[in-house]
Amino acid sequence: MNKEEGAGLKIRLFGDPALRKKTKPVKQVTPAHRDILSEMAQLMYANSGIGLAAPQVGVNESMLVVDIGQGLYKLINPKIIEKEGHQIMEEGCLSLPGVCIKVKRAKKVVVEAKDENFKPVTIEAEGLLASVFQHELDHLNGKLIIDYASLLGKLKIKKKLRELKNKVRYEGLPESERKSCKLQL
Repeated sequence: MNKEEGAGLKIRLFGDPALRKKTKPVKQVTPAHRDILSEMAQLMYANSGIGLAAPQVGVNESMLVVDIGQGLYKLINPKIIEKEGHQIMEEGCLSLPGVCIKVKRAKKVVVEAKDENFKPVTIEAEGLLASVFQHELDHLNGKLIIDYASLLGKLKIKKKLRELKNKVRYEGLPESERKSCKLQL
């Protein structure tokens, strides 16, 4: 991780190539990792979110923050080790403002991770919390909620995605990265 990744984090929007990259595992937690997790939490709260993954702020490491109103989780190298049942929830995403997709996910999950002090944690989650963990873990693998949309669903949101892509192209990325933006439909 380089220093600039943690400085002045901002939420990356659809079209930013950082959202489609599979993250690298964190081998050792540093003060910079803790700072990034804290800044991610602040950014999540400031944008009325309930989860945020490192790729959404341009950091290519396996970290996420989640808070559905029951306390803040700051997780490093999370993975789902058990899934049970099914549920369908309408999900939004801070990187896809204005886009909502119905997503079928496991109703219960068990997540293993490291906390911000690199100590092992195991979390049993169900309902909304289970969906949020699955959503954020998708981000760590370069997957977005639009990947769950049917062809008809993608056609319905195509205009919104094009608007987001153009916003990223002209406002959100440095000139050197603008050419790599592609509509991922």
